[in-house]
Amino acid sequence: MISAHHRSNKHTITELTAAVSPALIGTGDLLVLTVASQETDGFRRFLRSAKHFNYTIKVLGGGETWEGGDYISPPGGGQKVRLLKSALEDIQEENKVILFVDSYDVIFSSGPKELLKKFQQAKHRVVFSAETLIWPDRHLEDKHPHVREGKRFLGAGGFIGYAPNLKKMVSDWSGADSDSDQLYFTKIYINPEKRKSINITLDSKCRLFQNLHGALDEVVLKFEDGRVRARNVLYDTLPVIIHGNGPTKLQINYLGNYIPNLWTFETGCTICNENLRPLSGLQESEYPVVVIGIFIQQPTPFVTVFFERLLNLKYPKNRIQLFIYNQESHHEPHVRTFLEYHESEYQGVKLIGPEEDIDPVTSRNIGFEMCRDNIDCEYFFSIDVDVVLKNEDTLRILIELNKPFIAPMMTKPGRLWTNFWGALSADGYYARSEDYVDIVQGHRVGLWNVPYVSHIFLIKADALRTDLKDPDLFESATLDPDMAFCSKVRNKGVFMFVTNMHTYGRVLSTENYQTNHLHNDLWQMFENPVEWEERYIHENYSKVLKDAFIETPCPDVYWFPVFTDVACKHLIEEMEHFGQWSGGGNVDNRIQGGYENVPTIDIHMNQIGYEKEWHKFLLDYVAPVTEQMYPGYYTRAQFDLAFVVRYKPDEQPALRPHHDASTFTINIALNQVGIDYQVSENTLSRISHRMHFCVDRDMGVEHLLITRAQCF
Repeated sequence: MISAHHRSNKHTITELTAAVSPALIGTGDLLVLTVASQETDGFRRFLRSAKHFNYTIKVLGGGETWEGGDYISPPGGGQKVRLLKSALEDIQEENKVILFVDSYDVIFSSGPKELLKKFQQAKHRVVFSAETLIWPDRHLEDKHPHVREGKRFLGAGGFIGYAPNLKKMVSDWSGADSDSDQLYFTKIYINPEKRKSINITLDSKCRLFQNLHGALDEVVLKFEDGRVRARNVLYDTLPVIIHGNGPTKLQINYLGNYIPNLWTFETGCTICNENLRPLSGLQESEYPVVVIGIFIQQPTPFVTVFFERLLNLKYPKNRIQLFIYNQESHHEPHVRTFLEYHESEYQGVKLIGPEEDIDPVTSRNIGFEMCRDNIDCEYFFSIDVDVVLKNEDTLRILIELNKPFIAPMMTKPGRLWTNFWGALSADGYYARSEDYVDIVQGHRVGLWNVPYVSHIFLIKADALRTDLKDPDLFESATLDPDMAFCSKVRNKGVFMFVTNMHTYGRVLSTENYQTNHLHNDLWQMFENPVEWEERYIHENYSKVLKDAFIETPCPDVYWFPVFTDVACKHLIEEMEHFGQWSGGGNVDNRIQGGYENVPTIDIHMNQIGYEKEWHKFLLDYVAPVTEQMYPGYYTRAQFDLAFVVRYKPDEQPALRPHHDASTFTINIALNQVGIDYQVSENTLSRISHRMHFCVDRDMGVEHLLITRAQCF
């Protein structure tokens, strides 16, 4: 397969030969003919590569209905021969050189001068591309002339020759548009008399044409001096034209990410700023209308945060319509709360809830229809609820890149996982492309045509109304919905681009997500540690160690921020929701021995199944501070008891003085003085300073107080 990228000083980027040849054919004598019945992404790629090298192109068949088949169905292509025959009738110049190539799956790797030189060096009037495999009639194999070295069989996807010779070659064509052009040209080639009279040969060593079918292991990318070419390592040649014939569309897409000079090590991405759709300077009423499809298909952490980020998108809400599909009753309160406060801000909202019993595949098709049916809709922005959309400019960025289909690259922290695949295996599943790791790690930045994306993408409504108008894009008897969708998009010739030009966000892990608590996100420390920290750890905690952001209210007592307001609120509500507060007596069957010397009204962390998470919290956020504050001290933060205490004037208003049997103690106020209560007094009496008291009457919510073993 195409995988290796080759950088070398051994071979120059343009092949040279020492052979003596007559005067070179002038580039003005070259005309490129191709067939394209409609303008596809592949056709636009072909034209861009031709323009890059200043080829003169004439397109045949524009506006015609294509009847010539495709690589999946039985052999076709006769329509191309008919169009070529007609076009050649208008060409009278004897010295006119015609290059006839496909367009949707072809890119130029070099210019007309090199092409004509190599054609002239072939010393024949017509040169066909060559293939390793014979089709459509394998019974003709023995009739093909043997070659000393190289490929033996003719490929009809590309050939070059003088106009009179090509006229003679197609003069006998009288077939139907659905007949095989490959078979027609093959029969001419294997006929010794016709081959000689027309003066046909094959480009057996791929000096002009590189057909990828049957040759994937031969082709690598060659980078040198700010340029990139495809190199055939078997014959050590640099083909001028690359053809993704047959089932090699993914490989030509891969090569097309680089050739011709779309991305090099020296220049980076050279097309990322082409054909943009700038939004800056527009009035809000001029922004394109976008339908944002939100899909909740399974219990997912941080759904509330998802909606907060949705609100923060820098895009006019009155130009956004929301399509929300929620399959999970667990998330109904989250959706309901969001809509209760914000539905009126958007242009419109359509909600499908779990009570409607609509399956996920149907829901996505309905979302597309919502955009198709609205004449004002220009884009559909699909987001799964497990997407952490960190970049508030994401929607604007994607629209401005102006692609029919584009997705922002999403990652999972500490892993090489992303929401795109760089290649597919033979059975259609994940395979790693050679450049995948470099793209994920940001060593190669740009726009990448890939075979699969998921979780989040932006698609133009025009594409949904034309190429992707099928109402069942996500349905398949054998494939998962996302794979079925991508397969159909590829087969329709729509390129799926992913961009890593900015940092956009992440995708959550939904594994092991519990739904039996009030605030289930508190338990996400292990599965989604980055999101947990952003949600629950104070924004100033990062300054604690590096900036000495620690207060010392009295000797050996340290005070620093650790929790957010949300963390404090969720812990309080989780405990109140659990509700099994201790009685505040000395008898306590929850602890070893059943006796509590200094009783409190509390709930232990292990009662709500939070001891593992609390231990991780101590290890990650408290232990580093203790080791800095107490030089030489090291801890694994093992603990016997961790609990939330509740004080009420009519219940237990205070805690009597006592001695903690611990190396250090932490206290975190979960509510706020002056708001939740009137006075907060935390008196710490160090054993070594029995007469000294440290009083902090304003111990703030979110802050952690850490002390050595002490008396209270």
